[in-house]
Amino acid sequence: MKLKDKSVIITGAASGIGKDIALRFAREGAKVAIADLQKAAADATAQEIRAAGQIALGVAMDVADEEAVNEGVAATIAEFGGVDILVSNAGIQIVHPIEEFPFAEWKKMLAIHLDGAFLTTKACLSHMYKSGRGGSIIYMGSVHSKEASLLKAPYVAAKHALIGLCKVVAKEGAQYGVRANVICPGFVRTPLVEKQIPEQAKTLGISEEDVVKKIMLKDTLEGEFTTLEDVSETALFCAAFPSNAMTGQSLVVSHGWFMQ
Repeated sequence: MKLKDKSVIITGAASGIGKDIALRFAREGAKVAIADLQKAAADATAQEIRAAGQIALGVAMDVADEEAVNEGVAATIAEFGGVDILVSNAGIQIVHPIEEFPFAEWKKMLAIHLDGAFLTTKACLSHMYKSGRGGSIIYMGSVHSKEASLLKAPYVAAKHALIGLCKVVAKEGAQYGVRANVICPGFVRTPLVEKQIPEQAKTLGISEEDVVKKIMLKDTLEGEFTTLEDVSETALFCAAFPSNAMTGQSLVVSHGWFMQ
């Protein structure tokens, strides 16, 4: 029970990577707030965790809305008595060539990925500082925090920026025992990635099979997707690390796609 009695907020946790992390953390004894734009989906995931005898709460949260973030964090603290771990995971994907990228969609991408990380961090830090227990903040980056790909200008820009935000949080939080790290997965076959395959095939004029083999997995060592389990185990490693020695770091989990 590596996270016994720890209070956790995970954004975008009703599906995909966020849900797998929530299930993993709950099995390790954490009290988990499932924060998601879709309240019904958040409640369903929380109920799934409670049915297994673990502790969870569904929380409605639009991570790009400061009031919604503050209310969601406050509801979690009222229920669990504090917040020890934040996993900033909420994200979407929109793909276009830069010259065709609508400015409104650029702003939407940055609002969810980057503003959301900032707002949830800001809301949690004051409570972590006051508690005297320290804390752990985990950002869901990507190999695109290190590398670029076609058609993903705002996604790549936001994921790069998360590393900068993480480093500042690590420096500012150190005196309070708060550490911050970024997980940088390769492609994980979630609904978000599945949606990209036909979109990229259409935009690039290639088959969906070629999108997978020649775009998504081209630079991996074994031609394999990163799995949900790969990412959730890395998140657990970050959350349960026994000291504050590991902070301000980015951990790449990508079958060798990017090597630091």
